[in-house]
Amino acid sequence: MKGIKYFVFFISSIIPICGSIYAMGWKSDAVECVQSGKFAAADSILMSLSEDEVVGHEFEIDSLRQIMQRIRNDFNVTPQEGYESILQRVVNLSQSMVDDWKDKKYIETMVIDGQEWWFRKAVRNLWLLNEEDFGVQNELERRKEYAELQNYYMEAMSSKPDKNNVRDWHRAQITFSLDVCADAVPVGEMIKVWLPFPFENGRQRNIKLLRSSHKVKHSGDSGHHTVCMESESLPGQPTHFEVTFEYEVGAEAYSQNEIAEAIKPYEKNSNEYKLYTRSEYPHIICNEQMRSLADSLTSGAGTPLEQSSEIYDWIVENYPWAGARDYSTIPNIPEYVLEQGHGDCGQVTLLYITLLRSIGIPARWESGWMLHPGRVGMHDWCEVYFEGVGWVPCDVSMGRTVKNEAMGDYYKTGTDVYRLATNECNNGILKPAKKFLRTETVDFQEGEAEWKGGNIPHSKWSSNLTVNKFERIMN
Repeated sequence: MKGIKYFVFFISSIIPICGSIYAMGWKSDAVECVQSGKFAAADSILMSLSEDEVVGHEFEIDSLRQIMQRIRNDFNVTPQEGYESILQRVVNLSQSMVDDWKDKKYIETMVIDGQEWWFRKAVRNLWLLNEEDFGVQNELERRKEYAELQNYYMEAMSSKPDKNNVRDWHRAQITFSLDVCADAVPVGEMIKVWLPFPFENGRQRNIKLLRSSHKVKHSGDSGHHTVCMESESLPGQPTHFEVTFEYEVGAEAYSQNEIAEAIKPYEKNSNEYKLYTRSEYPHIICNEQMRSLADSLTSGAGTPLEQSSEIYDWIVENYPWAGARDYSTIPNIPEYVLEQGHGDCGQVTLLYITLLRSIGIPARWESGWMLHPGRVGMHDWCEVYFEGVGWVPCDVSMGRTVKNEAMGDYYKTGTDVYRLATNECNNGILKPAKKFLRTETVDFQEGEAEWKGGNIPHSKWSSNLTVNKFERIMN
């Protein structure tokens, strides 16, 4: 029943529901069917609704259908296809080996309407997670990435920090584009898109929109920083949206000694402390399970710095990186990480934030893109608050690359310069408001698109980030 309860909270948090979800039997029945993999039964419930029941609940019905479709898209490999794919690399493969890997959560599966399906990234994840059989190759890849990160670290540390402890300032110029496929919506209908945009956070400054393909509307006070544009769909051709902006970005890092010498007791009556130590449904839930786990991990630690360090090290050591399924289909991401034994950057970051908040350490989300040469891609990290110091950046996922190395603590209380931060919240509201279920319900990195008929799925559009310039400047 706990899984159903969290799925109800999850659905409630991303879908505008009028009144209690428990008050309407068809909603709770449909949610339970989705959670238990009975999609045909859920479809049947939604199809059998009367016109009166549908009125006022179109978005909820559409969203439930979207979630089922996203799960189907993620779990689309038959066991036979998965077995044959593994067989290309493991010549002595047996069914007992596959069953063992399933038990160890190396291969993620789901039963939908009585049939087993494998996660579309399951075979790739198997190579990453199975250290017993493939650890040598994985270690070589980690060492290569570590050598690259060490170069960036040494480069940054060769410059002096400014009065705000930010150093190695660079000016970045970025072009971000989104193309909606031809005929994705009826000709002449208005398409609305949201594209990511940087914000000032102490490590980003002097932000300028240089040009755009259409008139833009900025996100205002939303924690998801965006520019919104609109255009009519044209016959037989994609609809192109594009912005180019520049900003200055620096690296910020603190040594453990610096924080230890400056740290003070928390002012627990402050609004900021209360805001960033509370639960935030659906993914940051400071329940008894999380509090008990955090307490056990920090039993020998005294200060918040020591406590956060212990939790960080535990996640780094025990939860390796693996390709993630669609966040919008996971009821509670930190619990999912604990159950599966792995997670991508955003998933372990949410676990870290939840464990810290559970023992009264303020922590908050930050995300966007990493811009490392040759490794440009979406990335998530966070900030931790230490009284007497302020908000300190932290990157749990990067820590997995540099664990047990001399610079292993660098990302524990710092980030490098190769960042584009566009989000200071998760599961927030886009502004201008988006009417239908977002493609990314937790984060905002690739963009969003919709028209009056509904959300435009990711299969009907593509986006691209290009780093035009990334040059060092004087502090």
